[in-house]
Amino acid sequence: MATEASRVSTVVQASAAAVWQALTTASKLKQFFFGSDVITDWHEGSPIRFRGEWKGKPYEDKGVLETVQPERRLAFTHWSPLSGMADAQENYHVVSFDLAPHGGETGVTLTRTNRNDAEPLTDKTRAELVKNWTMVLDGLRKTAEGRDA
Repeated sequence: MATEASRVSTVVQASAAAVWQALTTASKLKQFFFGSDVITDWHEGSPIRFRGEWKGKPYEDKGVLETVQPERRLAFTHWSPLSGMADAQENYHVVSFDLAPHGGETGVTLTRTNRNDAEPLTDKTRAELVKNWTMVLDGLRKTAEGRDA
């Protein structure tokens, strides 16, 4: 059963095109997505890999692009060996970015949905997720607005 683990939103003072470019250009994405090197072709159904270092530990996370709707929605599955859970589909969660353009600005909502209840969602876990995803959105906002992330 899918469970929404966290949802955070922001308003970016930039067009949906600028936000989309920040989300789908590896060098820009790296500036705000935990320093990850992101490898994918940005086509639905394609694999996506995230490589980097988190809290002093190297990682290579993976997933699949579920939704690629330019300037509207980007969603991908995600699993990390740092989670300590087996590499099984039920242990992947879904990360989605929904864009809502309005005039010269764009609302962005980032949602993380767990596919099952294998990963416990305590108040502490939820707070950590909100903290991390808020940091990602803040970096996305700055990058899309042309400021340092």
